[in-house]
Amino acid sequence: MADIQVNLAGKGRRQEQSHAIAKRVRPALKAIGDRYGARLKVAEVPPGPPVIATLVAEVYGPEADRRRELALAIREIFETTDGVVDVDWYMDEPQPRYRVTPDAARATLHGISVTRLGEILRQHFAGTGVGLLHVERAKEDVPIRIRPPLASRAGVERLASLQVPTADGDLVALDALVRVEAVPIDPGITHKNLMPVVYVTGEVAGARESPVYAILEMRRRIAALELPEGYRVAQHTAGLPDSDRRLAMKWDGEWHITYEVFRDLGIAFAVVLVLIFVLVVGWFQSFATPLTIMAAIPFALIGILPAHWAMGAFFTATSMIGFIAGAGIVVRNSIILVDFIELRRREGVPLDRAVIDAGAVRFRPMMLTAAAVVVGASVILFDPIFQGLALSLMAGEVASLLFSRMTVPILYYLDKRWEGAHHHVEA
Repeated sequence: MADIQVNLAGKGRRQEQSHAIAKRVRPALKAIGDRYGARLKVAEVPPGPPVIATLVAEVYGPEADRRRELALAIREIFETTDGVVDVDWYMDEPQPRYRVTPDAARATLHGISVTRLGEILRQHFAGTGVGLLHVERAKEDVPIRIRPPLASRAGVERLASLQVPTADGDLVALDALVRVEAVPIDPGITHKNLMPVVYVTGEVAGARESPVYAILEMRRRIAALELPEGYRVAQHTAGLPDSDRRLAMKWDGEWHITYEVFRDLGIAFAVVLVLIFVLVVGWFQSFATPLTIMAAIPFALIGILPAHWAMGAFFTATSMIGFIAGAGIVVRNSIILVDFIELRRREGVPLDRAVIDAGAVRFRPMMLTAAAVVVGASVILFDPIFQGLALSLMAGEVASLLFSRMTVPILYYLDKRWEGAHHHVEA
């Protein structure tokens, strides 16, 4: 396993961003890795959460062999899914280990002690430390080890060429004095929450770089896997499998954090909407008016989504925060309109005239609010992390300004006219 870190020139001295460079070099490097049967990853120093990889599938199950088989099937799904790159798994491949045992009877016959045989083997393979080299520019002393070059000590077949002096001065080949046998190495077992697990990892790169699309495609294909046990693979996202008695998997990595963030922000947004509704009901003493006022909130999305598309930006967690924060500002604009309509009606102005006046007179303060938001958010528009927040605030505010100015007064007019007609019928 090797790590090579490449530091790029300063951003002023290159046209491409680091992510674009990583995407460009990955196919060429992968071709080299594939030629030698090596798994190669292009890892960008992440500003995000400390996770193993963007996509992590944790495979749980009762037997090691079945975990391995299921993990292999999932790994193949990863490798054949468009946009998923740098696929790997935390599973040891079978490795041979050679046990070299001195033949005491033969060694004694040649007058060589077993201890001496052990020393010769150790010197041949591991080398002998003979001292320290003092280098002025080095922070620490460099150890000096004497051992044969790698070409003459790699592989047990090299033992035949190693000659050992006997008691009477003759030379005997080392492989005549030892027994060599291959023994399997027990593979390592990874545990998580006291359950044995196999990790299958991958990154996302390509036309669609959000893990959502890759996950949706892979979820469908993993759900279609037919197990000889007669049940489907349970796929968990937020929770963990109850036990390791059945084969199951959990989506982890950056996707798990993304899922939790958007789930929690979604719940927070729902709470915000309820609180806004309660406040406006308390102020206007009506259940219909708050719905009219809050109708402006979805209009923000008409601006937010096209703005993200136009800028080539992803709808991130900060975009969601901007949408939630913008909801408060958007509702404020609607309240300005409705409050003005009610003020005019109390002055005796007819409903239709009051609605038209509100749209005309209150447009300036609404526009100034939007302008203030746009100017304030433009400072962080090109920040890689907070770009979504800026886009949501700016585009959401502008779209809502244009649409709510027309829609809120019309909805209020229709509501009150229906209410007036209803009271008239009852009377």
